[in-house]
Amino acid sequence: MRHVKIIQSALLLGLLLPAAWGIVNNTSFNDGHSHIALKARIVQGAPKGSTIQASVNGQTLSVMFSENIGQVAVEITTATGDTVDCLSTLTPTGFQCYIPNAGDYIVTFTLSNGDEYYGEFTVTD
Repeated sequence: MRHVKIIQSALLLGLLLPAAWGIVNNTSFNDGHSHIALKARIVQGAPKGSTIQASVNGQTLSVMFSENIGQVAVEITTATGDTVDCLSTLTPTGFQCYIPNAGDYIVTFTLSNGDEYYGEFTVTD
């Protein structure tokens, strides 16, 4: 009876540990989206970078705002500084942008108070 409990515990750990490891490393249940880590360039007030969620899937850049942070100007440039797209959006909406060419890019978010956040990403398709 005791051996059965030990075996059951070992099997349970064998199932749970790989799932937990995948969640911690963001590899389980991957839907093809690569998260873009945002960095603060200018922050005058309370940081709002965590309210911006950006990811790239193939040639599509997706952005979601989890809070209303007002109007946000968005600029997408190549790593060499050539502008790919510019737009202005009200939050808490989101948007998607098609990136036509493979390469390295930078997306910059400028809030109405002047705060600025940016993230670097690569399009491989």
